[in-house]
Amino acid sequence: MPELKSKSVPRGQQELRIETRTAVERFGGFTIAATAVAVLAVLAATAVYALGQDKDKYSLKSPGGIAFSDFRGYEDWSVASSAATNEILKVIVANPTMIKAYKAGVPVNGQPFPEGSMIVKLQWKPKKSTEAPFAVDVPDVFTQAFVMEKDSKRFPKTGGWGYAVFNYDAVSDKFTADPKSLSDCGNACHTAVKAKDYIFHPYEKR
Repeated sequence: MPELKSKSVPRGQQELRIETRTAVERFGGFTIAATAVAVLAVLAATAVYALGQDKDKYSLKSPGGIAFSDFRGYEDWSVASSAATNEILKVIVANPTMIKAYKAGVPVNGQPFPEGSMIVKLQWKPKKSTEAPFAVDVPDVFTQAFVMEKDSKRFPKTGGWGYAVFNYDAVSDKFTADPKSLSDCGNACHTAVKAKDYIFHPYEKR
């Protein structure tokens, strides 16, 4: 049988191939690293911007002394209910303490909400959907966060609840404390549901 002979590659060509492969690997690695750095930079900038926005709004206090920071994280609280008028769409969210009480039957069972309960009514101007195949109003511009917190020591004259309003301006992307919202600003309306511990909205079935 004829003897198989392996082709020998000149040393210079071998070195050239190795250098070329190394250069490609280095370039590929650099590209991946550069992309990763760019993505991290964008994420970091977004996070810093979000923190700045939160810092601005959470530094606010109502004229009655209620701090917006008391309601930190409300953006992710569970929805209790919703409501609407011709001019406003409303979503009512509550903190875990209040949601737990709701699920235990408060206030239908005649028991009051526990200290530390917090509820936020988020309000939007509505608009007609241009995508749905039927007539329906959807949120357009966010306008306001109406807040309530249960602290009987701070608010003994209003059933233990404090009230405040924080307005939102879409043009400036800023919140401001409503200058007319004293700590008891909503009590006059909410006395109508005193028997339900001053809360209009029940925890809706879902």
